[in-house]
Amino acid sequence: MLVLGILGSLALLLFLGWILGRIAEYFTLPSLVGMLLAGICLGPYGLNFLNQELLDVSPALRTVALLIILLRAGLSFAKEDLRKVRGVALGLSIIPCLFEGVTLLFVARSILGLGWAESGVLGFTLAAVSPAVVVPAMLTLHSEGYGQDKQIPAMLLAGAALDDVFAITLFGVFLLFATGQATSVLWSLVQLPWNIMAGILGGFVLGLLLVQGFRRLPVKDWEKLLLIVIAAVLFWELGERFAFAGLLGIMVMGVVLRERSSAFAHRLIAHLSGVWLVAQIVLFSLVGAQVNVGVLWQAGLMGIIVIFLGLLGRSLGVWIAISSTNLNVKERFFCVIAYLPKATVQAAIGGVPLALGLESGELILAISAMAILLTAPLGAVGIRKGAPLLLEKKSMV
Repeated sequence: MLVLGILGSLALLLFLGWILGRIAEYFTLPSLVGMLLAGICLGPYGLNFLNQELLDVSPALRTVALLIILLRAGLSFAKEDLRKVRGVALGLSIIPCLFEGVTLLFVARSILGLGWAESGVLGFTLAAVSPAVVVPAMLTLHSEGYGQDKQIPAMLLAGAALDDVFAITLFGVFLLFATGQATSVLWSLVQLPWNIMAGILGGFVLGLLLVQGFRRLPVKDWEKLLLIVIAAVLFWELGERFAFAGLLGIMVMGVVLRERSSAFAHRLIAHLSGVWLVAQIVLFSLVGAQVNVGVLWQAGLMGIIVIFLGLLGRSLGVWIAISSTNLNVKERFFCVIAYLPKATVQAAIGGVPLALGLESGELILAISAMAILLTAPLGAVGIRKGAPLLLEKKSMV
């Protein structure tokens, strides 16, 4: 069997991801559909052409790609836009996640026969929306003028950036129960507000430091871009080490850079847009490579039913979270669609229960893989096709 070196594997992944992405666009599908398929085909559960060293660093590469798009998101939205939607965005980051997770807890307990703790692990493995799908889609809609009058892209983007903090925290809580370490649960819950506030404050301070540094140092734009990406990676690493919301902080850092240096921010957006063209292929192709299609049969029809019922719970949560807004019915329905996709979080944590020896680990991994394959394309297509039908378009004159 042909297994390429790490550089050859990356080159082949980029090439096939680009080709299949363009084919998907030809059939009016989002390019990420083709990129996911490229990863599945070339990955260890497909043709197995990818070098293991590339797969070993896959989480790091996916993280860098995600940081780039979140940084671009922060640079693209004015502080006032995000301030107007902060209350609704906070609701969107908590309520849909809780509704889906709790729905799946009871569904897994009653339909799959799992214990309460393992049902919670499954529920909050699936309860996170994918910022990798939602954020770039909202940036595209923002640039095209869809939903701008009511700040819908900003609202959904900010909620998606924070949603995974709650999902992963509650996943960790139920995992502690499932592995017999329940004494750490209270501390995990107490840390949650700290995670969010520390991420926001840290991103704000880091943004200010970068702005002041750029004013004092004679550095070119590409050097500033390099320093910003390095700072974002290190900040995220600190967030992982000290348990604060690093992804949210990076978006805040981008907002600060925009507010303090608007002209530079617009130039940086142009640079990051070019980088994202490559980064998105790396991100979604490597997510596809993590999908173990071999275990999908274990989920079967029951897996589809479980995922569908969870999405019903999430959709109800979204509807409640935006109930206090002035959105009309069509716009609310769009918000429900936009919060369907799952990908990065499930690819990252779907295999953790199996690695820790949980009896239901293989089933959780199988349903996670199925959720990615079903909801990432469904949500991406729904956003792309639904926006012109459901949202008002602001004149870009």
